[in-house]
Amino acid sequence: MNQLSDRLNALSPSATLAMAQKSNELQAQGVDVINLSLGEPDFNTPDHIKQAAKDAVDKNFSFYSPVPGFMPLRKAIAEKMKNENGLDYKPEQILCSNGAKQSVCNVILALIGKGDEVIIPAPYWVSYPEMVKLADGTNVFINAPIEQDFKITPAQLEAAITPKTKAIILCSPSNPTGSVYSKEELKGLVDVLVKYPQVVVISDEIYEHISYVGKHESIAQFPEIFDRVVIVNGVAKAYAMTGWRIGFIAAPQYIIGACNKLQGQYTSGPCSVSQKAAEAAYTGTQEPVREMQRAFLRRRDLAVTLLQDVKGLKVSIPDGAFYVFPDCSFFFGKSFEGRTIKDGDSLAMYLLEVAHVACVGGNDFGDSNCIRLSYAVSDEKLAEAIERIKKALANLK
Repeated sequence: MNQLSDRLNALSPSATLAMAQKSNELQAQGVDVINLSLGEPDFNTPDHIKQAAKDAVDKNFSFYSPVPGFMPLRKAIAEKMKNENGLDYKPEQILCSNGAKQSVCNVILALIGKGDEVIIPAPYWVSYPEMVKLADGTNVFINAPIEQDFKITPAQLEAAITPKTKAIILCSPSNPTGSVYSKEELKGLVDVLVKYPQVVVISDEIYEHISYVGKHESIAQFPEIFDRVVIVNGVAKAYAMTGWRIGFIAAPQYIIGACNKLQGQYTSGPCSVSQKAAEAAYTGTQEPVREMQRAFLRRRDLAVTLLQDVKGLKVSIPDGAFYVFPDCSFFFGKSFEGRTIKDGDSLAMYLLEVAHVACVGGNDFGDSNCIRLSYAVSDEKLAEAIERIKKALANLK
């Protein structure tokens, strides 16, 4: 007898975490799997950040923090927003959570109810539509294929907006595609959004510092919609702090108040020691961030060069994040040893079982023609993984 709620029964498991688990199971059996499935830097957290955490333990930062986070951290984030992004937020307009994932979910649960529509450009991060489902909202997808560099147009956005539209979720640099919206492209979307004052923009900027096209452009920079933009960010990707679980939102005061009330009921404030580490990340030297960015750019170039040499793959050049999202539809209908490729998911499973390379099929990212490869691994592992992929794909006839 299934006594689970309809809400949970409607929810899909995370595709990225599921593929990581399958690769771990194969590794436990002694199989040499190269894991390109998780969006996690392979670098260690910088030493000065770890030291701040050790100091916090010694200074007994072991008690509950305020629900929105310690004020020194929120002040540091507000300073970062001003100095790096040219955006004026008071510390009271910052709320810290247990990772940017919770930050996104907080905002969706605070804003969205039954009948509300949320526009999500596809491809999208796997959790966005599931969070909208949790809130009893309705997902409205805008398809942006590889031919558009996976970016929506103003005309597509205008066509998707209805009187029920409550929010749009933008992610730039993008997970899973690595695409980055330019200032001009964002302005085109803003020109549409100004006509619809009921639409809140949830701008996921967690990959802000992993960009290869110069200055990060935030949609919050446009004053005509600033008061209805929620920026989501955090320390996970830029500072190699995925396990520390600190994300934040910068938002209008009424949304901060709503998320504070929500978070106060189901998790309270995030880890006290992690907050002191995050404070050091924002106030200390930024050289480790630049070093990691240089490494990611080198790996991006390596991955794209090698993948473009694989017959049948269509590869766009990502301008940010640490993913490549090649179109693999050339292989659909082809087979090897009784395995037939139907879509991105079945190709990802084929590559795991035959090539022993873990990646993620594009189905749950909203584009079943593609697979997502993370290049947040060493150059050597990356080159070996793509060589294995090339051989496995050559066997499909």
